[in-house]
Amino acid sequence: MSDKTFPAQSQERQPGREHAMTPEPQYEPRFPGSGRLSGKMLLITGGDSGIGRAISTLFAREGADVAIVYLEEHDDAKKTAALVEREGRRCLLISGDVGDSRFCRDAVAKTVDTFGRIDVLINHAAEQHPKEAVEEIPEEQLLKTFRTNVNGYFFMTQAALPHMPEGSAIVNTSSVTAFRGSSSLIDYSATRGAVFSFTRALASNLLERKIRVNAVAPGPVWTPLIPSSFPPDKVESFGKSAPMGRAGQPNEIAPCHLFLACADSSYITGQVIHVNGGEIVSG
Repeated sequence: MSDKTFPAQSQERQPGREHAMTPEPQYEPRFPGSGRLSGKMLLITGGDSGIGRAISTLFAREGADVAIVYLEEHDDAKKTAALVEREGRRCLLISGDVGDSRFCRDAVAKTVDTFGRIDVLINHAAEQHPKEAVEEIPEEQLLKTFRTNVNGYFFMTQAALPHMPEGSAIVNTSSVTAFRGSSSLIDYSATRGAVFSFTRALASNLLERKIRVNAVAPGPVWTPLIPSSFPPDKVESFGKSAPMGRAGQPNEIAPCHLFLACADSSYITGQVIHVNGGEIVSG
């Protein structure tokens, strides 16, 4: 068997462009909708591409209107908006940096002005910058990674909660690296661990408000973050080390977010779904 799973490729800047990937990630929902989010409203960060695109499209198929917060990948965002609208739902695109608390408040205000409320918040936007040794991680990178991956989750949650009624759900995206680490993604792994702890603490805090909080911890998934993070030779073998021998696709991850966002998981809060191709981890 070949050690190569993808064509060698790279992108110059993060978080990457989905339309420039070969092959393009699989984002289309695989099954008909069943109305599990009929009349609901989703606000998702990082919803323009990768797992976020698959989530946005799947939630629209299940009946939700969608507000997508993204950094500056306008072409990818427009395509995702078209996919949402293809499903017969409305889509609002909001471009900006989730690490800025003022932007998060503005994004929530635009969402509420358009849709009236927020029923589901998915904190998904993240960045990663591989370094082979901890001494190589510059302070600027460390602060920036935490600013996006941790502060952004806090800021968006703080802004959204006043507009989330009883029965709402928050789903945070963590990572397998939160549980087993990554020798070349030390700062990223630390942020994903923080998201895990944030999820459990927030779930406890919001019990009386009847808002559930859970997380999804993906393993290797074929998204724009991969060719924009790693050199071509590592991209070629990406996902090969997973027990299933391959990387996951975005439309294999999005149903986990859907499950945690809808009434199917009404007795679940403070938990993590591990969707990582068979890797056994604690937590």
